[in-house]
Amino acid sequence: MAENQNRITTIELDTAFIKSKRGILKVAEMVTLLVAFVCFTAASRPMYITATVLEFVITALLLLLYVFKLNKTLTFFFWPLVDVLNSAFAAVYFIVLSLLAMTTYTVTGTLVGGIVAFMLAGLLCVDCFMLFKNITFNKPRSEAQGRDEQ
Repeated sequence: MAENQNRITTIELDTAFIKSKRGILKVAEMVTLLVAFVCFTAASRPMYITATVLEFVITALLLLLYVFKLNKTLTFFFWPLVDVLNSAFAAVYFIVLSLLAMTTYTVTGTLVGGIVAFMLAGLLCVDCFMLFKNITFNKPRSEAQGRDEQ
């Protein structure tokens, strides 16, 4: 019983993920979300601010999940599929949001934020495509996750 109390759990840090294509893409998404947030904040557009902050938090949590390899520990979800669904829905949402922002702008910050949000939608589409290409449903879960990390 004393051995169980003295056992230290460590969390592995996957720095290779940040340097991979998917990691760079996630960081690029976060940077464009931050730029869009700043533009929409300067224009005082609460609806757009909320959308960018919410997606920033979701993307940051997914990035932390992969960097700390928590996807290996928390196996109750198939995390690449969660990431694909998030990217797909966010891409559609940000296409609509950016078109709405660009067509109804009264302040330049809204227009620039809409353009950046449209670029973000492109990044999300690329992310969705890359992840969906790697997911296979006819192989065991361990093989699919191993291929997904490359």
